[in-house]
Amino acid sequence: MAAPTRDLTGDTGRFAGLRRMARTTAFKLSAVYLLIFAIFSGIILGYLAWNTRRLLDAQITETIETEINALAEQYRQGGLRRLISVIERRGRQTGSFLYLLVDSRGDSMTGNAILRVPALTVNPGWIEMSYNWPDEPESVARLAKVRVFLLPSGLRLFVGRDLEERSRLQEVTRRARGLSLLLVVLLGGFGAWFVTKRVLARVEGVAKTSAAIMEGNLSHRLPVTNTNDEFDRLSMHLNQMLDRIGELMTGLRELSDNVAHDLRTPLTRLRNGAEDALRKATTLEEAKLALERSIEESDNLLKVFDALLMIARAESGNLATSLQPVDLGELASGICELYEPLAEEAGLDFSVDVEPGLMALANSELMGRALSNLVDNALKYGLSENGKRGALAIAAQRDGNSIRLSVADRGTGVPPEKRVSVVERFVRLDESRSKPGLGLGLSLVAAIARLHGGELLLEDNTPGLRAVLVIPALTRALESA
Repeated sequence: MAAPTRDLTGDTGRFAGLRRMARTTAFKLSAVYLLIFAIFSGIILGYLAWNTRRLLDAQITETIETEINALAEQYRQGGLRRLISVIERRGRQTGSFLYLLVDSRGDSMTGNAILRVPALTVNPGWIEMSYNWPDEPESVARLAKVRVFLLPSGLRLFVGRDLEERSRLQEVTRRARGLSLLLVVLLGGFGAWFVTKRVLARVEGVAKTSAAIMEGNLSHRLPVTNTNDEFDRLSMHLNQMLDRIGELMTGLRELSDNVAHDLRTPLTRLRNGAEDALRKATTLEEAKLALERSIEESDNLLKVFDALLMIARAESGNLATSLQPVDLGELASGICELYEPLAEEAGLDFSVDVEPGLMALANSELMGRALSNLVDNALKYGLSENGKRGALAIAAQRDGNSIRLSVADRGTGVPPEKRVSVVERFVRLDESRSKPGLGLGLSLVAAIARLHGGELLLEDNTPGLRAVLVIPALTRALESA
């Protein structure tokens, strides 16, 4: 025998899905909206029914007033005999008014209706009272709205209108109101069920994908239906976050592999140097030289870890609070003064094109580090290999709402297919490691650019490479503030 189904909330049985749906926020909100709409609809329909009855009563009252005025005029013109004659004639007409004329003793003189209450007990004015027609049994009781009019001779004239039409209208209105509220509840309930089912289906999709991701499979992504609703926007943002997490996890794995690979050699050299010093050094001078080599290798390792720490801090955004208005043109000029002697010593044509007043919200220390790394790379790899004199050009210019800090050389450049991977950690185009370097310079520059809301672009300088650091410029409003 199959076991009863159990949902995620612990409910079992065939109604588990309905109970789970009833506990959802979407269903509760829909139920609240339905209740509010039903109450509002009931108020509107009740007001329409009340206003319809009021208008009908006003119409009945007006017709009775008109009829009484006409009878009063007949009484003034012809006296009692004429009034009786008119009442008898009109009382025989189909759909006529209710007429009754009684004397001072309460006896009926003429009329077409029988009152269910003594005539003398009814005061002059308006009243709703029971009656029946003479040809009907006494068990039949009708309701009429009656105006009691006292004639000058002491006679009482009753003129009224049957309220059966009003009663039928009230019954029709009551049924229509009940049917309308029933339809509102049914349609609203179906709408709540439909909306809740769709929302629950979307939430279930997100929950299943999230469960798969929590199990360690970061390749899953939240479903997107391309309706651009709030669920799609939430899913797209979460998918972007997952993409970023995946990139960071991939970078972490690659970083671990690269650290293990690139640090193995200097650590091995450090150990072998110490071992050789222990085994071979016989004089104080030889031991001193071995210690100096070990210190040099240790300094190189510390530089690697310092660079990795700086990249990690820049990518985490922990340094974003240190951003202040900085004149990048002045910063670039200072870097140019620092490296100009080194460029001349390396035999490079050195040129500078710095536009003044390039204000940006930046960390001056990090921006100086990034620009220095770009110039270092240009000095290492920017020498011309075709016998021509090399060149190094530094420029800082405003481009719309951005500032472009560029360092261009005339070296071999970077192939287009490798410009994406070259900014990753420990990636070097010089696979032979014939030139000094850690393979972290461009990674640090790219991380600093992202921290400042910018980017690092590697462009062709034909020949050579142009590295461009694009940073958002500080707006005039912020500068004045």
